Amino acid sequence: MAFLPPWTCVLVGCFSASLAKESNFSDLYPPLWKKSASQFSDYRVENGKYIIDPWVYPERMGMYKILVNKTASYFENIGADNEQNILWGLPLQNGWQYRTGRLADPRQMKGCGYESGDPLCISVDSWWADMNYFLCALPFLAAVDSGIMGISSDQIMLLPPPKDQTQFCLNVSSCQSSFPEPMSKWNTFYQHLQYPSSSFEDLLKYLWAAHVSTLKYAGKIFEDRLEYYSKPEANFGRSWCVAVDYLAVTLFPTTLVRTYEFQKGLPPRMLVNGDKAPFISDFTDFQNIVLLVLSFLPKVDNSPGSFLLTVWTILMKNHDVRKEVLELFQIILEIFNPTFQSVPNV
Repeated sequence: MAFLPPWTCVLVGCFSASLAKESNFSDLYPPLWKKSASQFSDYRVENGKYIIDPWVYPERMGMYKILVNKTASYFENIGADNEQNILWGLPLQNGWQYRTGRLADPRQMKGCGYESGDPLCISVDSWWADMNYFLCALPFLAAVDSGIMGISSDQIMLLPPPKDQTQFCLNVSSCQSSFPEPMSKWNTFYQHLQYPSSSFEDLLKYLWAAHVSTLKYAGKIFEDRLEYYSKPEANFGRSWCVAVDYLAVTLFPTTLVRTYEFQKGLPPRMLVNGDKAPFISDFTDFQNIVLLVLSFLPKVDNSPGSFLLTVWTILMKNHDVRKEVLELFQIILEIFNPTFQSVPNV
């Protein structure tokens, strides 16, 4: 990893979290992390191929777990116990979706994702689950294609969902042919991950480029799935996609602690009719404020003549400005979050 100048301490997270021991870091892991697959041999094998069912929560989470473990060596120089791995944002988001019921069947026509039925099932009718599929399958398969996973591209096969199979790619070759742009961007990220000269900021830039590209493609396919949700939840989903564009240009460091703390501001359950931030009684002040801010983003972003994202992008190209924004963001997290994990500089 290249030498990092002082101002990048905020980006890199030049801190020693109070959770110094690995056993404490494990408290931040997503649900069922320890029970999920941790190596390819944990999946079944047919005709020399590892067969993975991404519509079962522990199997999808296992893909993330293998990805995070296989890339750990590239971040060992900037943090202990793989905490600084910027791929942590992906499994933590999947875990938040699972914990809040967002991977379950939104129409509740079947027991998929519910305690009364199959709680580990991931529903293909869930907008969140489908969007997340592409933020799991594409980075995972691109990593396989890059060679850092230690197996060949033809050794992995993902099982299709019970319906709408043609909307999903299932292996390296089909994802490359159906979604060439995001797959190319994920491959670019892994190429730079393997370059000793790549800085932490470089890696964040390529990671977020791949992330945004993936959401753009998936969003076009699954817009109709939002019709299954309450109006507040559907609006939140749309707002979240807009918010990602703004987070991306700040190069928000999606490390374990940073992502874990950030997610405390996200809705702890599905939104229902009648939920209106900042007056949702079973949400924290922090969650209400985050939801309120997110609700304004699409309105401002889509208003005639709005250049907010363009202006924001230009501002974030300045290192010092981006540093100040990230520092302010952390201050806000600390103010509204009494259990914030302290991150003193070292």
